[in-house]
Amino acid sequence: MMDDIPRLALDWWRAGRKVALATVVETWGSAPRPVGSQLVIDGDGAMEGSVSGGCVEGAVVVEALDAVADGKPRLLDYGVSDDEAFAVGLACGGRIRVLVEPVGPVLPEAILAELAEARATRRPVAYVTGLTTGEPRLEGPEAHPDRFRLDRSGVEPDGETFVAIHNPPLRMVVVGAVHIAQALLPMARACGYDPVLVDPRPAFGSAPRFPSETILDDWPDAALAAHGLDPRTAVVTLTHDPKLDDPAITAALRSDVFYLGCLGSTRTHAKRVDRLTGAGFTEAEIGRIHAPVGLDIGARSPAEIAVSIMAQITQTLRRGA
Repeated sequence: MMDDIPRLALDWWRAGRKVALATVVETWGSAPRPVGSQLVIDGDGAMEGSVSGGCVEGAVVVEALDAVADGKPRLLDYGVSDDEAFAVGLACGGRIRVLVEPVGPVLPEAILAELAEARATRRPVAYVTGLTTGEPRLEGPEAHPDRFRLDRSGVEPDGETFVAIHNPPLRMVVVGAVHIAQALLPMARACGYDPVLVDPRPAFGSAPRFPSETILDDWPDAALAAHGLDPRTAVVTLTHDPKLDDPAITAALRSDVFYLGCLGSTRTHAKRVDRLTGAGFTEAEIGRIHAPVGLDIGARSPAEIAVSIMAQITQTLRRGA
């Protein structure tokens, strides 16, 4: 998952600082930071981000200082010992490769600016460059559909081309300010989502019941239209009330959200299917709904049901429908 390091690198560069961007391009299976993780370093050694959780950060900073001084990229290769790996939470050692690119001579300001703009407008984009030849460029999802779907940066089979996936941040829309939502929203945030709660009923969707949460008190169809739905958004309906759930389900089915889950028994869902069929939705469209919502883990309490929902959303995101 990418954070906003490119925007920070751009801001530092435009402020007159010499800047290098370090990116993980390859690592062992249980690394503390995934491929695509980034660290920005300026000419005075100030840094933000992380490429290893600490075990090689110092060495990367030294190389980055040399890179901003001579304007040349570095492809760094570190073997991490068992002791060093254990210190950052790994069971065994391995290998990590880091690409260091000085901004300006190697990484153009214009590309950083477009990366920042793409994130601000929720537009997915891939940063593509040669590990030894350089020449960075940006490409769209059509060039790397599987990488975008799985959120997976990495080196292409040619061993030379590195593709860094910059997907928009994940979002979750939860319809229904019920007990399950009280557990689900913080879980979603912990998993990297920006969650919002939709419920027009003041007694349910109140700040005392959901402190620090974003609550949209409009009807679901209007709330979802204003919020926007896209392939990086999951929608979960929890009210059991067709007057609230159905407008949200209709909006989600007419969008390209990656997940739509609806609370309710098999009998409740059968009635829902009849209503949606009557509204003109096809069997394939209705088949996108995960219902009863969540993985079947025997969940009983609201918190356990929230766990099952979060697990199913994660499974759908990472493995596909």
